[in-house]
Amino acid sequence: MSELTISVDALRDLLERREPVTVLDVRPTAQRQEWSIPESRHVDAYQALWAGDADAMSRVDLPTDRPVVTVCAVGNTSLLAADHLRRRGLKALSLHGGMRAWSLAWNAADVAVPGTQAGVVQVRRTGKGCLSYLIGSAGEAAVIDPSVDVAVYRQLAQSHGWRITKVVETHIHADHLSRARELMRQSGAELYLPEQPRVRFPFQAVKEGDALKVGSSYLEALRTPGHTFESTCYLLDGRGLCTGDTLFVNSVGRPDLKASDPAESRTRAHALYASLQRLFELPAETLVLSCHTSSPIAFDGRPIVAPLSQVRGAVPLLAEPESAFVEALLKRIPPTPPNHLPIVMFNEAGELPEGDPTLLEAGANRCAVA
Repeated sequence: MSELTISVDALRDLLERREPVTVLDVRPTAQRQEWSIPESRHVDAYQALWAGDADAMSRVDLPTDRPVVTVCAVGNTSLLAADHLRRRGLKALSLHGGMRAWSLAWNAADVAVPGTQAGVVQVRRTGKGCLSYLIGSAGEAAVIDPSVDVAVYRQLAQSHGWRITKVVETHIHADHLSRARELMRQSGAELYLPEQPRVRFPFQAVKEGDALKVGSSYLEALRTPGHTFESTCYLLDGRGLCTGDTLFVNSVGRPDLKASDPAESRTRAHALYASLQRLFELPAETLVLSCHTSSPIAFDGRPIVAPLSQVRGAVPLLAEPESAFVEALLKRIPPTPPNHLPIVMFNEAGELPEGDPTLLEAGANRCAVA
């Protein structure tokens, strides 16, 4: 870090407080389209900056009453951009570590779940698109699918007067490193995973119909194979549905990650269809609390949720009969997430890699099929 750079935490704090700041993304357009910082501006200046073009940033119209934070992939091109802007008299800083470092940035939003007294906080990795949940009731709390630094959940729980007693996973993740075991160790909570033979560490096995008590509330386990064979949703007091990567507010989970062959992907696609049909038998007003979103998450405090009735209308694929659903799903599968196999390996072992986790995790979420 230097006086010419700004850390991810410092930029996160500025955006969280809604302070006036211009975030200027200088990456190539293709990288920008893959993932970005919410509300940032973009100029494709990569080639001009590295070519030494003195006018690379001269035609970018920027407000002069606020700082500018330049952003690139890992923090090198943005340093050049910030230098150009400083020579124009602007207060410009480069984001240290670039978008790779931004992968760990987070924000949170309270979720109102009608019909339950439980408090729900959606914790979001803003660049990565991971969504996790802190659910509190009568002084206790459960964390579902933890994906950010464990200190975040502990601090949020403490601010609400909750003690984390359960850490729960919906499935074995392939796009981010699970923080579940580390959170268990630091909080003294019990660790719950769907019953399966994949992981190599102790856990409380969750079976179909199990009810996990959290204070005066309950999380009922609904086995929903498809995205993975062990995928499980958790129904909060019959009102809010933590769907993991089975169902999103505008898409469904992909069935192919770590599949042994195309036949397994097809088998999982059929299983996903049956699982989704089961979920849509729940009351239409049941609130979907998914584990991911495909878009950058703004610092606006608005939870990314929707009732089942709205989700059904937003995803035309859900109206297809089984055979058409499966064929369309398999044809629309997006590119495979980078490093998903080593991420799965770490998650099955219950370990975190040494050093910077963003070397594995950086990049957009690709767990959904629209």
